[in-house]
Amino acid sequence: MKEPNIGDFACLIGIDWADRKHDFCETDDQGKTYAYGVISSKPEAIHDWVMTLKERYPNQRIGISCELKKGPLVHALLKYDHLTIFSINPSTVAKYRKAFVHSGAKDDPSDAKFQVDILRLHMDKLRVIEPDSADIRALGQLVEYRRKLVQDRVDLSNRIAGILKSYYPQPLEWFKEKDTIIFCEFISRWPDLASAKRARKSTLINFFNQHNSRYSAVNENRIASIKSAFALTHDEGIIAPNRLMISLLVPQLKLLIEAIDVMDKDIKTRYKAQKDKAIFDSLPGAGPQLAPRLLVAFGSNRARYETAADMQKYAGIAPVIERSGKKSWTHWRYSCPKFLRQTFVEWAGQSVRFSFWAKAYYQQQIEKGKPHNTVIRALAFKWVRIAFSCWKTRTVYDESKYLEALKKRGSPLLQYAANS
Repeated sequence: MKEPNIGDFACLIGIDWADRKHDFCETDDQGKTYAYGVISSKPEAIHDWVMTLKERYPNQRIGISCELKKGPLVHALLKYDHLTIFSINPSTVAKYRKAFVHSGAKDDPSDAKFQVDILRLHMDKLRVIEPDSADIRALGQLVEYRRKLVQDRVDLSNRIAGILKSYYPQPLEWFKEKDTIIFCEFISRWPDLASAKRARKSTLINFFNQHNSRYSAVNENRIASIKSAFALTHDEGIIAPNRLMISLLVPQLKLLIEAIDVMDKDIKTRYKAQKDKAIFDSLPGAGPQLAPRLLVAFGSNRARYETAADMQKYAGIAPVIERSGKKSWTHWRYSCPKFLRQTFVEWAGQSVRFSFWAKAYYQQQIEKGKPHNTVIRALAFKWVRIAFSCWKTRTVYDESKYLEALKKRGSPLLQYAANS
């Protein structure tokens, strides 16, 4: 795509978005005059405003800057071909405001003006929002929603475990995994130790069998443990409120588990339809959850990134080196899409179990005294470069070929692996 130039646009607009209304500031490419206005957040109002702009500037492009990359406002504006949307990091606007407003006070019209000034003066440093295909965007939203649901499941199961420990800790030993349907339904049916001990052996066996827990030895041990269990407390002042709380929380956990299962099936269906599926399936450690996230991370537009370094910087995987005088220091990149970075870091962590060279690299760095998180981030940096090459050339990853390439280069990593 051709890099946008300020001369390409009939006017420039900065929008400070809000829940119910959006303040905007409009100027020309010289920034000599500024016009302010407010539009409602209702779809009809946004459409009328955009159509007014089109009438004022027929057959001409309009540049709009916004502190968003997605959301209702961006979704509404992206459907108009004569608009080019630029994304500005909110922290950039905040620092710009701090530089020119000594009080630091935020004001929506002023922020809209700051945004249009940043767009006019620094357009070459801003990123144009270029939506990927509808299929990729849908898959992208689903994998991100799934990750949030998984975190909700973890938080809720931990909360339930904490409550059980205060009056009925035994189920935490009877069921090693708490985020399962069998755990939820067992607690719902027998919400305290007294009710569990009253259950007949045949009833318990039928329950376990109905939930596909058919290992007789495991079931016998559970039943024996239930019958011999010693109550933590008999105080109804403790048991009754906790039992009620458990009866309210467990159905929520069950719904979350079922919702994640529904989402997994939809993600799997959408992912299987993607042409690049084979590339991301071939990456060690990707698996059914991370492979779709990696595919979304790269997208389908191969012109979006020219080099792997562009991807590493955008994803926040590449470290930042700062210099002042004779000193220099390296730190984590703070401004980046957090979910994207999380995807690469989680994948790098999984790859240690499935890739020979990744495991060797991890062990080598740990022996040097590097912290686990530092090593995983460094490994993610390497993996992004490899995955980028596969994606760019539409080639599946082959571990044996990569090891052969390391051997030809005389990589010390292979020497380390051979001596380990």
